[in-house]
Amino acid sequence: MNLFRLAGDLTHLLSIVVLFRKIRTTKSCAGISLKTQELYGLVFLTRYIDLVIKYHSLYNTLGKLIFIGTSLATVCHMRYHKVVKQTYNKDQDTFRHYYLILFCLGLALLIPRSFTVIEVLWAFSIYLEAVAILPQLVLLQRSRNIDNLTGNYVFLLGAYRALYLLNWIYRFFTELHRVLWIPWVSGLVQTALYADFFYYYIKSWKKHEELKLPA
Repeated sequence: MNLFRLAGDLTHLLSIVVLFRKIRTTKSCAGISLKTQELYGLVFLTRYIDLVIKYHSLYNTLGKLIFIGTSLATVCHMRYHKVVKQTYNKDQDTFRHYYLILFCLGLALLIPRSFTVIEVLWAFSIYLEAVAILPQLVLLQRSRNIDNLTGNYVFLLGAYRALYLLNWIYRFFTELHRVLWIPWVSGLVQTALYADFFYYYIKSWKKHEELKLPA
């Protein structure tokens, strides 16, 4: 594994941990899309299904388990914690995310790397991750609530995408110009959606700061 991918995985994992810790500490999930968190949980469960059939390394296994565990812990806190669930913006988090699941599953059945269960699930997770931020983006546009979307969380998301772009460039020039269409195209879609998310986050943050200024 090259350093860009390793750093990208670590920043992505750290962003999930930061968000979970913020929710757990403040006992609030206001402004956080449960549907996006559920999609991420499904992404990691399907991508790392190979845990049950193949052992790669201790680092690999622990990393996958932490991704799955922290994502599911975030979902459980938002759904079932007696205090946290009362702060969830259910009336504004109305994006029909099951359409994304069905679309990505159909796409994975049509365009996998190969027609095996593991590869179809892997392709599904790549396609779904590309659009998983959509419910959060819609919720941010509606609520303008950035209290739990901390600067550290947003920075780590941005660093994760930047490092993965560098990872693709590095792999293209070191793996005999091999083109990886599924992760590249999905990654470009994800990066574009993240750019939109960052734009609305910065816009909401500026407005939030202006309201704090004395009249």
